[in-house]
Amino acid sequence: MSIVLRCGLASGLVVALAALQGGCVPKKGPQAGFLQQVESGTGLPQDVIRTSTGDLAITFVGHGTLMFGWGDKVIHVDPWTQLADYSLLPKADLILITHEHRDHLDPKAVSTIRKDDTQIILTQACVEQIPDGIVMANGDMRRVLGLTIEAVPAYNIVHKRNTGQPYHPRGSGNGYVITFGKTRVYVAGDTENTPEMKGLRDIDIAFLPMNLPYTMTPEMVADAAKAFKPRVLYPYHYGEADTSELVELLKDYDIEVRIRPMK
Repeated sequence: MSIVLRCGLASGLVVALAALQGGCVPKKGPQAGFLQQVESGTGLPQDVIRTSTGDLAITFVGHGTLMFGWGDKVIHVDPWTQLADYSLLPKADLILITHEHRDHLDPKAVSTIRKDDTQIILTQACVEQIPDGIVMANGDMRRVLGLTIEAVPAYNIVHKRNTGQPYHPRGSGNGYVITFGKTRVYVAGDTENTPEMKGLRDIDIAFLPMNLPYTMTPEMVADAAKAFKPRVLYPYHYGEADTSELVELLKDYDIEVRIRPMK
C-alpha cells in the first residue's frame, strides 16, 4: 500500500528541514498511519510518527543524538558537534541532556542551537558546564512546553571500569520519557537493562543503547524490550554491535525493530 505524506504534516520542523534541499520524499512503512520514513532534506534520515496532537518528526543525527519536531516545537537530545553542523539545524525550544560525558554534553552544540527562551533539562553532574539548566533527578517528572518529561535512572549494573567503578554510576544519568500528546517516547541514555527500565509501561517508541563495554549487549536490549514491550524499538548509540542479532532475538515478539544509522 502506498503512503502519501504532505511535507507540512510533520510540523514546522519537517517544513524547515525539507526546504533546505527541496522537499520530503515519502516511502513505504510497515505501520501505515503510525510511522513513516521520509527524507528530511538535510542528509539526515527521518521518521514521522502520527500522534493524537499532530505528527512527530524524529531526525536521526547519529550515535546518541536525536532531534524531534512536534507542532512548532524543536527538541534536541544530546546534541554533539562531531555529528552535524548545528548552525544549519533548527534552533531548540528544548534541549535534553542525559549525562555529562562529552559525546552527550557538548557546550558548543548547546550554545549554537540555543535561543533566549530555550529550556534545557539536564542532570546535576552537567551543571558545572551548563549552570542555568533545569536539573531533573532520577524519578522526577516535569511539564515543559506542553510536554510531560519523566527522568528514568540510567546506569550500569554489570559493565565496569578496571577500578570497579561502573561506566555510568547509578544516580548520575537520566533517560527520558517524553509524552507527545498520547505518544510516549523513551530515550534511554547510556544505561543497561535496569529494573526501572524493565518496569516502564505504555511506551510507544524506545531508543535503547547497544554498545560495549559502556551499555548493553543485544541480549540485554532484547531482555528489556520483552519486559516493557515498546511498539517500536530503535537501537541507538550501537557502535560496532551487530544489530541483526537484536532483530533475530525479537523476531517472535510484537515489537518492530527499526535500524537507523545511529552508530
